[in-house]
Amino acid sequence: MTKKTLNQNAKYDQKFINIIESKFDFENVPINRVGVFVESNKYNEMSKKERLFLLKKKINSIENCNLKDNSKNLVMGDGDFNSPIMLIGETPSEVDDIEARAFTGEIGVLLNKMLLAINIKKEKVYSTYSINFRPPNDRKPSSLEIKRYSIFLKEHISIIEPKILVLMGITAMEAVTGLNNQISNERGVWKEIIIGNKILPTIITFNPSYLIRYPDKKKYSWEDLKKIREKIKDLDIQIQ
Repeated sequence: MTKKTLNQNAKYDQKFINIIESKFDFENVPINRVGVFVESNKYNEMSKKERLFLLKKKINSIENCNLKDNSKNLVMGDGDFNSPIMLIGETPSEVDDIEARAFTGEIGVLLNKMLLAINIKKEKVYSTYSINFRPPNDRKPSSLEIKRYSIFLKEHISIIEPKILVLMGITAMEAVTGLNNQISNERGVWKEIIIGNKILPTIITFNPSYLIRYPDKKKYSWEDLKKIREKIKDLDIQIQ
């Protein structure tokens, strides 16, 4: 790697970023690339908020992406990023895209009701999407797009460090687990997913947007919610 390349990349906030000098030993000192180079020890000392800031910049630096080019905003996440519960939906809705927040509008109202049914407030969990930009005409993302964004999603999960992961919808299932089966065949069963060298109890369920279109499936979501409630109890998780 040349000094010229480093100079081209050295363009982001100095508050969070420490540019590697040309004398750095690249083989012996690990680095983390986020459009610029950050010393690994500096990155490890950062707060979740700072790491999310860098991840957002990394996602925003994507080029030649139909999803990004047709969206108004990057939808990063919503809620408490220190929560032990992380919800991952599919893609932002039109309202989410406008407000740059996850699970807003009619979908957010339903999600709030679902969580309150197991005595959890929506603002006490952390929610995000498998893909951070709204697809044109709300189409389903392609497997290639899901795979491209799954890299960022898994980093996102590693930053949040949840104790329970809830995948809502087929896109979330494919992005995290690699499965592309029918969601009805996978939902409601706890799985152990390894992300960032950590094993996360993970459950797959329907996305709220799907339940709005097919309300008869809500009975299955209720079964999944009860399993989530039991897991929280079994793991003695406290939601502040």
